[in-house]
This record gives sequence, structure tokens and C-alpha cells, in this order.
Amino acid sequence: MIRALLVASVIAISGCAAGAMAEPAPERVPADQRVPLDLRRTTLVVRDMEASLAFYRAIGLVPIYDNVIRTPRDALTDEAAERSLRLVFLRANDDYIGILGLMEYSKPEREPRPERASDDNVLHPGDIVLVFNVENQEEVFARAIASPGVRVGETPHVVTYPGYDGTSVIRVNFSSVYDPDGHYVELNQVLTDLPVGN
Repeated sequence: MIRALLVASVIAISGCAAGAMAEPAPERVPADQRVPLDLRRTTLVVRDMEASLAFYRAIGLVPIYDNVIRTPRDALTDEAAERSLRLVFLRANDDYIGILGLMEYSKPEREPRPERASDDNVLHPGDIVLVFNVENQEEVFARAIASPGVRVGETPHVVTYPGYDGTSVIRVNFSSVYDPDGHYVELNQVLTDLPVGN
């Protein structure tokens, strides 16, 4: 079953790439440092596609693909299918790398993972962290927390990280929320110019 769903995802990705004519991202890393690998997409399995879409569109992502994938492929309805899922891809500034996928199973129904306790602001092994750089953090954060099912992690505040060269400091206006499925999402505004390629 898992293999069939993975195949469905691969087919969907291929269809999306062909339909959207996505091109590889411009080379931001010097040619002598490039590797033969691009991180194309991270996909979240969600309980309520519309709630998830409302949140990710509110923070600025743009849908580029939205389809129902059924097994077998000639099944025209969920009733006629053995398995069915809805797959949506969203982009930020690139339609080749950094895509966010949202996947909602409709058949067979999947039991959701237990919800995170409302007072649990601690990350645990197995959690994921999605990090978005935003230009107008105040507006984006306000839209994010107004979305149904979203919970505040940390309100905006300035934090510092060691720089890439080991001596400088990177200043970031940091904020975080939990999306409608409890995924941890950082909405950050970088205050320090970063070196090219980072």
C-alpha cells in the first residue's frame, strides 16, 4: 500500500513538473561546490486540506498543483477507488526547489497522530521544523495566527545565531506558530545580510 502511494506521488510530481515547466533554480552555489542533488519538496500529511491551505496561503505560499490521486488510476470516484488522496503543492519564490506539499488521505481513512498538548511548546524527536524567511513579519505573523486551528509558539523577538564564518553574528527577528496539524513553523525576518549561497 505504501509503495503504491509513493508511486502515486512520483507520478504526481512528474505531472506537476511537466505541466508547470519548472526549471532548476539559478546557481546560488559556486560550480565547484555544487552537489548532484536538489531538495525539491517537503510534504506534510494533513487532516483538513482546506484549513492547511488557508494557513499556508495566509503566510504567502502560492498553490501550483492540486489534484486527486486515485488507485487504480482509471477510478473516477473515491467510491470506485481502493485508495484516494488529495495532493497540493505550494511555492514561495521558486517552483523547482523548496516546494511544500500537502497530502490529505480520503480513502482509506487514516487515524491522525495524537494532538500536541496545548501547553507543550517543546520540540520532540520526530518533530519537523519548517523555516520561512518573510519580508514583513508583523503582517505575516498577524495573518498566520488569525488562521483557524493555528496556535502561537513564540511572538516576534530578536535572537542571534553564530555566523557562517564562526566570528560574525546573524540577527533574526524570530517567531513561531503551530499549523492546524501541529507542525512547528518559524516565520522569521533576517536582519543581517547573509553571505551568498546561504
